[in-house]
Amino acid sequence: MGFLSGIFGKKKRLLEPADYGLIGTDIHSHLIPGIDDGSKDMEDTLNMLRGFIDLGFKKVITTPHVMSDFYKNNPEIILGGLEKVREAIKKEGLEIEIDAAAEYNVDSELEGIIDRGEILTFGDNHVLFELPFSAEPSNLKQVIFKFQTNGYKLVLAHVERYNFWHGQWDKIEEMLDRNIILQLNINSLSGHYGPGVKRMGEELIERGLIGMISSDCHHIGHLQLMKDTARRPALHQVLENKELLNYKL
Repeated sequence: MGFLSGIFGKKKRLLEPADYGLIGTDIHSHLIPGIDDGSKDMEDTLNMLRGFIDLGFKKVITTPHVMSDFYKNNPEIILGGLEKVREAIKKEGLEIEIDAAAEYNVDSELEGIIDRGEILTFGDNHVLFELPFSAEPSNLKQVIFKFQTNGYKLVLAHVERYNFWHGQWDKIEEMLDRNIILQLNINSLSGHYGPGVKRMGEELIERGLIGMISSDCHHIGHLQLMKDTARRPALHQVLENKELLNYKL
């Protein structure tokens, strides 16, 4: 009975699916074909957009990687790709709006990109940036200072995925003290990125520290998984935060 009650207990913790349509806008995905590790071609992009529509989203702000070692994207490449996607959406008659910004990796070339004004923003001059997954970059504070002195409002991508910050609440508080919004990947709550990331994501939500949630969609599988993640209590909890940036776009 103990074994069976454990199984049924776990099932009881799942709730009715949350309505992604409540937030309406997804910020952080990789939908422009062929320019990073996301969509491979336009058919791939359109299938993912249909998936967003099925989940209830009305708008996506896609954010291709900008990384000096791998994806040397710039506004011309990204916005040119965006126009092609918009043309395909119109041709297919899909009922969804798409815009684009970027996901900037904190690397050796990012300060130069800021200096040249080659930054794509969303919302109220918001910028999405990410850290390498190996370790906190040595130039993190300089990059943050340069962004903010140039008037940008920062959103740190998938904060729960940086294992080197797990349990390091002083680091998280430092980001918040610098007025940086913390973004969480929805599928982190499913265990998709591992149990440690799941625990960190849940604790960030429990502490009320998440300011934006996102799909970080790279392929259709991420959207399929979001249907299951919609039943997670932690997702229901974070959706109750009406200060999420998603609600304001």
